[in-house]
Amino acid sequence: MALKLFWSALRPGLPRLAPLSTAPAAREQPAAGSGAVPGCGAAETVRPPVPAVDFGDTQEAYRSRRSWELARSLLVLRLCASPALLGRHEQLLHFARKLLGQRLFDKLMKMTFYGQFVAGEDQESIRPLIQHNKAFGVGSILDYSVEEDLSPEEAERKEMESCTSAVERDGSGTSKREKQYQAHRAFGDRRDGVISARTYFYANEAKCDSHMETFLRCIEASGGACEDGFSAIKLTALGRPQFLLQFSDVLTKWRRFFHQMAAEQGQAGLAAMDTKLEVAALQESIAKMGIASRAEIEGWFRAETLGVSGTMDLLDWSGLVDSRTKLSQHLVVPNTQTGQLEPLLSRFTEEEELQMTRMLQRMDVLAKRAREVGVRLMVDAEQTYFQPAISRLTLEMQRKFNVEKPLVFNTYQCYLKDAYDNVTLDVELARREGWCFGAKLVRGAYMAQERARAAEIGYEDPINPTYEATNGMYHRCLDYVLGELRHSAKAAVMVASHNEDTVRFTLCRMEELGLHPADGQVYFGQLLGMCDQISFPLGQAGFPVYKYVPYGPVMEVLPYLSRRAMENSSLMTGARRERQLLWQELKRRLRTGSLFHRPA
Repeated sequence: MALKLFWSALRPGLPRLAPLSTAPAAREQPAAGSGAVPGCGAAETVRPPVPAVDFGDTQEAYRSRRSWELARSLLVLRLCASPALLGRHEQLLHFARKLLGQRLFDKLMKMTFYGQFVAGEDQESIRPLIQHNKAFGVGSILDYSVEEDLSPEEAERKEMESCTSAVERDGSGTSKREKQYQAHRAFGDRRDGVISARTYFYANEAKCDSHMETFLRCIEASGGACEDGFSAIKLTALGRPQFLLQFSDVLTKWRRFFHQMAAEQGQAGLAAMDTKLEVAALQESIAKMGIASRAEIEGWFRAETLGVSGTMDLLDWSGLVDSRTKLSQHLVVPNTQTGQLEPLLSRFTEEEELQMTRMLQRMDVLAKRAREVGVRLMVDAEQTYFQPAISRLTLEMQRKFNVEKPLVFNTYQCYLKDAYDNVTLDVELARREGWCFGAKLVRGAYMAQERARAAEIGYEDPINPTYEATNGMYHRCLDYVLGELRHSAKAAVMVASHNEDTVRFTLCRMEELGLHPADGQVYFGQLLGMCDQISFPLGQAGFPVYKYVPYGPVMEVLPYLSRRAMENSSLMTGARRERQLLWQELKRRLRTGSLFHRPA
């Protein structure tokens, strides 16, 4: 019942997958910068070469900043690089608040850390900064960065309650979920070891409605402040995380089942898009497992699904888990440890089913409002035990709302070992079904926590082993997506990186592929208060570039500010170069008598 309800709520009126083929679908090879997936066409135009960008020209990089702002940046970034201060920053903030009182403490924060990394307290106060940056070619991704001030004990209690089903809590059943997708008390406080990411803990459905209203205000603020803005949302704010855990478990087991069948057919270790199951052998294997009768199994793989190929790839396999076949009644997979067939989805109570439906409804409300006001919606990535469900739900939003242009953007964390498979599968699905692909590529924000959790609980570490491996994965995913943009004139990617080498790599590939900034397909993103030497030269050269702009009241944004300070500490190399450039520009202004520079 739970799975049927889920798919009926999620997939009304969605297009079918195209008939399968034994080879990749033939594509026309249009001139660089032109061509489209169905419904996403664009006329070819002749444009000048991709503009050159100089990231070492401090006069141009900081043309939008007054000298006192440069001095503040230099001071704050230097303080953020001090391990001694960072190790005691919470105690120091508490002491300063007691010593100065709330009013003077707020002023101190606005002059230093808050002023550096946060745009303002509300929708009105952030408008001048957004418009100022826009005048210098830099857009905004708005993010209301307020978090509950919970103790670690409170956070742990809320997490354990909201990630455990009623059946598990009352003792009438044990969890069938794999270790990775079960709540664990040692990691109940999801804020530990996390940088630059808000964390939401489930309280009740009313609180989720409140979060939705906050996101709606953020979307409206973005629409009112600029014409081409983004707004960021987190799905853990919109519903009970138990559903995300259970659905992630389903998707992971179903995908693993596919790869087990592929290994039986001698295809172990192939990339996801290169793996194709022979359907006749697959039917034989499923029949031997006793999942269903041979007649039922043959009914799942009808001619309209298979075409004439007789093979099935992972996209088509995933498409079987919905209301188009009767397979959803037989969602069981073999447990490799026990050898027994087990149901993929535990039963839900009536209240849990309602909670699941409400979460989907909140997502729909946000996407519709974003479409109405012309704002693109960026769904943030989260921990790996939530991420399969988050990605799948985001994909369903893209199917519905990315018909004419990429309105909804999914986030891919490239420190994950399966990042390339995830990107290539979603790009191919968008091509087959004719909707516009939208992605944000990041390195990731949960590495320390994810590694510790995998080691403690006992499952494979999902993170790439080294920074170099993550860098390679980022560039591999980026190179693939950039190559695909030539065939999808309204698909788009956000290169969210503070790494100058990654930005240079992107600019080089854009030039080689004929992707022009005027196409509006390749965006760049950095955090407010960091890497102005990358953001503003890009914006002034005509590239679409955005700052991730947090806002909210001083005291309620302090948890965010604490993690922002920690992030600067972890990016010592980039921050060191940024401090050198800031100091270089201040010295130039002193030397040339332009210390009182006013941006124009």
